[in-house]
Amino acid sequence: MSVSHTITFKDVCFTKNDRPILQKISGTFAAKRITTLVGPSGAGKTTLLKLCNGLLTATAGDIVIGTQSISTIPPTTLRQKVGMALQAAPMINGTVYDNLCLPKKLHNDNLSEQEALRFLEDVHLPASLLHQQARDLSGGQRQRVSIARTLVNAPPILLLDEITSALDHTASLEIEQLITQLNTKYGVTIIWITHNLEQALHVGHDTWVMIDGQLIEAGPSSLLENPQQHATKQFLAGGIR
Repeated sequence: MSVSHTITFKDVCFTKNDRPILQKISGTFAAKRITTLVGPSGAGKTTLLKLCNGLLTATAGDIVIGTQSISTIPPTTLRQKVGMALQAAPMINGTVYDNLCLPKKLHNDNLSEQEALRFLEDVHLPASLLHQQARDLSGGQRQRVSIARTLVNAPPILLLDEITSALDHTASLEIEQLITQLNTKYGVTIIWITHNLEQALHVGHDTWVMIDGQLIEAGPSSLLENPQQHATKQFLAGGIR
């Protein structure tokens, strides 16, 4: 296993307004693999994701990327290393090209049209979209542009938060195939929050089950077919929402 792209949680806690959101989370997201995060709403999944790229800071414990504590990595460096795509796929006003240029502009750099076209190709979008207004894109196209924009910094780690939940079945399958291809082609370490348990099973190499801010069970995604923990069985049976 490549050590440099692993993310290790060591007794990580996060508290907000005296309310524990995450409680002593310990575990490792394996490098170059897709780990799906599942659990009921309010389990702390999005909070955990935000801790991975410094949008939030742990109240206690440590998060290590490779061998380096996240607390010692400057935020701009961290966010270049750990990309994030969200359910809403927010776009700035302007063209697809304007959106793809954004990560470079934030670091006083430029993205050529030729480079931008390569990123569109990576996410299976036609070159004709480059100068189209982002507001005119379909939901699936927006999500692909959002992923392409995240890839501009060539992050070895990619965080995905419910990126297919607002898409129809066909568009969701296309995004799943895309993410699997990106993982295979570039060896990107991917952590993917999903409420779709079927998706978690067939897309993920590994799965973490979170309930009430705790990591209940982790292992190969096949655990969703044969869970060991009672709480996981309850969740999968629909007993925990």
